[in-house]
Amino acid sequence: MNSTVTTPAAQLRSSAVRARPTGFAHDVLTIAGRSLRAVPRDLEAVIPPVLIAVFFFVVNIATLERLTESTIGGFDYTAFQMPTAVLLGVTGVSRAPALVLDVQNGYFDRLLMTPMKRTAILLGHLVADVAVAACLTIPILALGLALGSGFETGLAGLVVFVIGAASWSLAFAGFGYAVALKTGNPAAVQSMFLLFFPFLFLTTSYVPREQLSGWLDVAATFNPVTYILDGMRSLATDGWSIDVLWAFTAIALVGAASISMCLAALRGRVKAG
Repeated sequence: MNSTVTTPAAQLRSSAVRARPTGFAHDVLTIAGRSLRAVPRDLEAVIPPVLIAVFFFVVNIATLERLTESTIGGFDYTAFQMPTAVLLGVTGVSRAPALVLDVQNGYFDRLLMTPMKRTAILLGHLVADVAVAACLTIPILALGLALGSGFETGLAGLVVFVIGAASWSLAFAGFGYAVALKTGNPAAVQSMFLLFFPFLFLTTSYVPREQLSGWLDVAATFNPVTYILDGMRSLATDGWSIDVLWAFTAIALVGAASISMCLAALRGRVKAG
């Protein structure tokens, strides 16, 4: 008669708790939650951009409002400047520097050892960025309304305005994450914001398109930020128009390029790990 003897070691192995996949959505929300909880400890990354945007918003209105409104009848310069201030405030605000720290301290590699989906690590940070950008848009938008800007599209337009700003922030953030994952260098990530300045100034950031000179008008034509500004301004001054669709098309094209780059960088980082 045969009998099976179970050793204590075998019992321990059979009862060991093994890590199991929890689902893609759960993974994304877990990373997003961790990233958002870190924001209050890293306010220097989100407060200065808003303060700078508000500063230029107020100064530009005080400097150019009387000139532009006296030159163009019925022109609302506060509403015209509001999208410029919003884009200045939300562009480049991301958790990419935090991801660099995860790479440097080994936390990213530890995540790769879990059943967590690799793309969820990246998308979780991006979801957090969308939430932060939406929150940063609201005070600038509120300031514009307090300064007398109208909003022709009403509450629905306000919601679309915030979505557009957050979507642009997400599209631009992809470049920062690509650099973060490729280099693991915080200085390189922080310098990504400098790329935005030429795009902002080579466009209709301060005056309407018809007021631009020859070469600047050509540059603005090929600048995706021009169409984003036009669409967001349309929500405030003209109502629903085709410009809104063009704005989201421009955001989608920039986002497709940036997200493709950071996904490729993520694959490279995973292979290297």
